[in-house]
Amino acid sequence: MIAVADWTAWTCRVRVAVTDPAALDSGRELLTDLLADVDRAASRFRDDSELAALDRADGAWTSISPLFTELLAVALRAARLTDGDVDPTVGAALSGLGYDRNVDEIRADGVLLAIPAPGWRSIELDEENCRVRVAPGVRLDLGATAKAWTADTAAGAITAATGSGCLVSIGGDIAVAGPAPAGGWRIRVEDVTGDPDAAPFGPSSVVTIRDGGLATSSVRSRRWQRAGLWVHHLIDPHTGMPPVPAWRTVSAAARTCVDANVLSTAAVVRGNRIWPLLREAGLPVRLVTADGQVLTAGGWPEERAA
Repeated sequence: MIAVADWTAWTCRVRVAVTDPAALDSGRELLTDLLADVDRAASRFRDDSELAALDRADGAWTSISPLFTELLAVALRAARLTDGDVDPTVGAALSGLGYDRNVDEIRADGVLLAIPAPGWRSIELDEENCRVRVAPGVRLDLGATAKAWTADTAAGAITAATGSGCLVSIGGDIAVAGPAPAGGWRIRVEDVTGDPDAAPFGPSSVVTIRDGGLATSSVRSRRWQRAGLWVHHLIDPHTGMPPVPAWRTVSAAARTCVDANVLSTAAVVRGNRIWPLLREAGLPVRLVTADGQVLTAGGWPEERAA
């Protein structure tokens, strides 16, 4: 029997599911604690975060926690793998679009600024000594990888602590660990953001995973109006603006949620240029075009009607 807990954090729907109901309370506590730790390390929206302190360091070497060190290392790996299309130096670009506060607090009548990202090579990370130096004026945002890393880490920690199979979902970034339920973890993927227990709206597919992760990147979530335009949180680092959407939603499965998220985010940023990377990765991917057509690659299952 699978036991489930749902709540909201980071303005996302959060879910933890366990195959042993006795593990649910401790699983929720572990995930809640990790969410709080990551927020204290990497939030752009709190003055007491390590990321905010790094913004104030003005190019000096700064000692950081092992947690923040790992979060930065994951973000830099994503940038290397995607030739900078998934880049942690987009903090100023997001602020230029108004995303310097929670989405529901962004003023629609504010100024819209396009601020290209300086690029991930402006970050020097000394992992061994837990310190970092960022070029003056560079502002970071780890949203492209921190949520997926938290899902991966929490799922593994819950299984290690309880022995139960576990699924963790944070805003659609999903990681599983431990013994899967009979038939595997069955997850519905569709081109909307909503209640996973409600009936599907439009075309959808159900995928089964037993380990690893699943991630969805979409231009239809975390979006807002600014200076008369609709913009969203997925940024082309080269322009400082959301890319022209070849894909409105991309979902991918991989050995970790981080890897799935890096691929899905890169696909939204690159648009039709993503095909060489998809062929190289060979992972199951679902892409929804701007007008709603569904394309799949890498063995992704067929769609089903609503």
